[in-house]
Amino acid sequence: MADLFPHAQPGAGLIGGVMIGLAAAIMLLGLGRIAGVSGLAARATGIAGSGAPHGIAIAFILGLPLGASIVAGVMDWKPATYPAPLMLVAAGLIVGFGTRLGSGCTSGHGVCGLSRLSRRSMVATGLFMSSGFATVAVMRLAGAL
Repeated sequence: MADLFPHAQPGAGLIGGVMIGLAAAIMLLGLGRIAGVSGLAARATGIAGSGAPHGIAIAFILGLPLGASIVAGVMDWKPATYPAPLMLVAAGLIVGFGTRLGSGCTSGHGVCGLSRLSRRSMVATGLFMSSGFATVAVMRLAGAL
């Protein structure tokens, strides 16, 4: 199995998963709110009028790239490469539409919803994952990956 994923870092993945779960638990137990990134982003930007307190939403959203920057500065880490800006904008719009259509994002449904055994989140996460698998398969067949 290790040959299939030569660059896998299961220890780092485990630590990251525990940290995400801990952040979600603190948000739920401390504020009674789901740590869904799309909802927090909507609240932080003023798109959503309700949800977590505005300051908490801003801190959560700013903490995502800040935390990644801190890890990148401390660890021997290669920066990610990204597609063209137009492709990123198109992808962001499609993802934003999907989060509104699905009443939440992968963090809200996949992390928080599944841990609460929400049927709606189980269906949404299954659809997210299936769509991702299909997209990767099509892109590989097209030679894009």
